[in-house]
Amino acid sequence: MKTLIVCASYHHGNTQKVAERIGAVLNATLIKAGTGFNADEYDLIGFGSGIYFRRHHRTLTEVVAKLNLKNKGVFVFSTSGLGLALSNRRLIKLLKEKGARIIGSFACRGFDTVGPLKLIGGIARNHPNDKDLKKAEAFALGLIDKNL
Repeated sequence: MKTLIVCASYHHGNTQKVAERIGAVLNATLIKAGTGFNADEYDLIGFGSGIYFRRHHRTLTEVVAKLNLKNKGVFVFSTSGLGLALSNRRLIKLLKEKGARIIGSFACRGFDTVGPLKLIGGIARNHPNDKDLKKAEAFALGLIDKNL
C-alpha cells in the first residue's frame, strides 16, 4: 500500500513527531503541506497538523481544497493542547466534500502555546509523549486493516 502523509507542523514540532511515528508504521512518504503531489499515485493519504483555534492549519486546508480525492482512502490526525478528536471534524467534512473515504481520525495532546496560552507558559508540556506516540502507532496499524 503506497502511503503519503501531508503534514503542517509548526512551533514545537508536535505534529511532525506523530506524522513520523505513523509514517514509520505505514512505510509512508512524508511531505510538508504546500508541497506538490499527485494524489492518484497513492493508495492512502494522511493529512495532519496542529489545531489552531479549533481548526487545522490553513496551509493544510488550502492543499485539501485544491484536490480531487474521489474514492481515495484518507485519514486525519492532529495535535493540540487538549488532544480532542472532535477537532478533526472540519477537515473531515472538507475531505468528504472532496470525495474522500475517511479511514480514520487520530488526535493527541501536544505542547500548545498559541494565543493566550503563551501568557501562562502553554499547556500539555512534554506532549506528545511516549504514550501518545504508542497510540499513534496503534492507530496506524489499524489503518492497514481498514484500507485493505
